Amino acid sequence: MLLLRSHHHLLHRAARLSPRTRLLRHRAGPPLPHAARLRPPRMSSASSSASSSAPSPPPPVVPKSKIRFCPACGSPTKLAIPDGDEKTRAICSSCGRVHYENPKMVVGCLVEHDNKVLLCRRKIEPAYGLWTLPAGYLEIGESAADGASRETLEEACADVEILSPFAQLDIPLIGQSYIIFRARLKTPDFSPGPESLECALFALDDIPFDSLAFSSIIVTLRMYLEDVKSGNIRFHYCTINKRLGTGPSDLRSFDIDNHLSV
Repeated sequence: MLLLRSHHHLLHRAARLSPRTRLLRHRAGPPLPHAARLRPPRMSSASSSASSSAPSPPPPVVPKSKIRFCPACGSPTKLAIPDGDEKTRAICSSCGRVHYENPKMVVGCLVEHDNKVLLCRRKIEPAYGLWTLPAGYLEIGESAADGASRETLEEACADVEILSPFAQLDIPLIGQSYIIFRARLKTPDFSPGPESLECALFALDDIPFDSLAFSSIIVTLRMYLEDVKSGNIRFHYCTINKRLGTGPSDLRSFDIDNHLSV
């Protein structure tokens, strides 16, 4: 039976829990560096006298709009703050339409089979030749669960049953939000799709952490390994704050904040 809880319900419950601050470790792979340790949400100065003297965190980096021409009339756009807004937007210099850029949703599956997980080695850039969970962009007209199943079929030729949502990972700097589902193979058959060099089931001790493709995959698998080790599979939420100028799979290229689990 598909077990999907309301996202808002999960976050409402998770907000009452204390954030987990333990480093995600497992003997199968190298430990995450200091920068990638799970940290509790930053507290405001009003909530702690000790934090009042701490320096304020730098403001978030807001990427500039890449919309150079109006999709409606083709005229050049200009960057300005619309009336009643507080952020810079791409505004058509002719018809005056305001064009908004919103984060993209990435969906995928953490496929479990015989105490192993299914990984695909990428045949496309970015991260050509590195291992990843089957995942990709959500399409218009499909649910997150449907999109995750489709991506798994496309990348690993694997027909899966969704079991439950496992993690939501927001990456503000690159405008992406990941939803990863736990799933199981309906049959033991799988093979590389057009975007994969190969696909394989990995025992938890053998997951190739030194050659994983993306920070989101590294974090997801670390969370999963710790949950399996504790005997309690949870739903996780966190923010991955990537650093400018670093590669997508660099272990030192991101910090993890606001980690909640339920």
